[in-house]
Amino acid sequence: MSRRILVVDDEQGIRAALGQLLEFEGYEVRTASGAADGIAEYEKWRPNLVFMDVKMAGMDGLEGLRRIKQIDPSATVVMISGHATIQTAVEATQLGAYDILEKPLDTDRILVLLRNALQHLELQEENVRLKQTIESRYEIVGRSFAIRAVIDKIEKVGGTPARVLITGENGTGKELVARAIHRQSTRANKPFVEVNCAAIPSELIESELFGHMKGSFTGAVADRAGKFEQADGGTLFLDEIGDMSLTAQAKVLRVLQDGVVTRIGGSKPIKVDVRVLSATNKNLEEEIGAGRFREDLFYRLNVVPLHIPPLRERREDIPLLASHFVRALSEREGVPPRVLDPAAVDVLTQMDWPGNVRELRNTLERLLILSSGPRIGVADVERLAGRRAADGASLGSLLECKTFEEFKHAAERAFLLAKLREYDWNVSETARALDMPRSNLYKKIERYGLTRETAS
Repeated sequence: MSRRILVVDDEQGIRAALGQLLEFEGYEVRTASGAADGIAEYEKWRPNLVFMDVKMAGMDGLEGLRRIKQIDPSATVVMISGHATIQTAVEATQLGAYDILEKPLDTDRILVLLRNALQHLELQEENVRLKQTIESRYEIVGRSFAIRAVIDKIEKVGGTPARVLITGENGTGKELVARAIHRQSTRANKPFVEVNCAAIPSELIESELFGHMKGSFTGAVADRAGKFEQADGGTLFLDEIGDMSLTAQAKVLRVLQDGVVTRIGGSKPIKVDVRVLSATNKNLEEEIGAGRFREDLFYRLNVVPLHIPPLRERREDIPLLASHFVRALSEREGVPPRVLDPAAVDVLTQMDWPGNVRELRNTLERLLILSSGPRIGVADVERLAGRRAADGASLGSLLECKTFEEFKHAAERAFLLAKLREYDWNVSETARALDMPRSNLYKKIERYGLTRETAS
């Protein structure tokens, strides 16, 4: 589709000459003889670019520019002036003009400006598309009372500067909630910076958060800003805050109190303006009792507590989530969406999902890849996802064991399988949660023939 360009000038000769040049270059052109007519045409036609004369009878071009910008703040307007002055240029720029051209108009200058302006427009449109894609990716899906209560709390707290502590099991969507709070805040156009405290070794977490100076430790080959500095003006999301070392906790508390950070090896305090959101799957009050988490930091972070319910407590959202993931995954792969049979959805709804929404998404991706035909049916779900009862996890199936030894093996297998699912088959995280050497967990996985395919 060709780009639409509106020419607003009270000189017939300028309108005709500029219109002819633009049409010759392949653009769709309309003209108006005055600012008022140009504003009306803009509202009706919504052109991609406007050329507008500064000096016109009646309403002048600067007033026309101001009104177009009120209608559409993203409008791209190029002003034309026969007697351009610095004052005119400054005023036009302050009102949001893209550029200003002087009469007599130069063809080469017009074509260069057109190319630059339309490239700028394409970048704006691409940014909008990317933002929509990102927002779709982080959309909170559900109509259950439990998830509506979460969304209501997000809307209430989003516009405030309050710190929020998000709790919930692994895979429930704590990051989605943090991003939603950021989007609702006055900091939405500023950075959203995420730190996974569990994924960073304890000896590196302080450098990651507060930055370092060149030479402050082995491997510090250059000055580096930490996450607090990177998030200045925006939001810092501390995921899995319960896994942060006590030393790092003390420094985070100091930043929250004073609003300044000091890089490792540095001496100059750096002022930061950061809203901190945090999340954990642990009970921090129990961690405080065990001496693993600072009570004073807990109260700093827990200004507004927000708990996300597990998927098993909002099963009515599973059909919506399944439909959403099938559509999103199909779009990502560029393939036609598959149809989920209602009976297959019923099976998915009855499953326990210890890995919550993350496990559901992974399961649907597997179904899309490995099932055949245009529809995903019950047989596909049972073959590729597996029912929880088939895993030997139910009390009834355990009581059917004939010997105590057989019962112990079945119970251990079911327990390990559930824990591996809960931690999305991250063996290191699962072993740490079970307080078990990783090598032992690998041996048990091999002993019981546990595979990700079995775990769904």
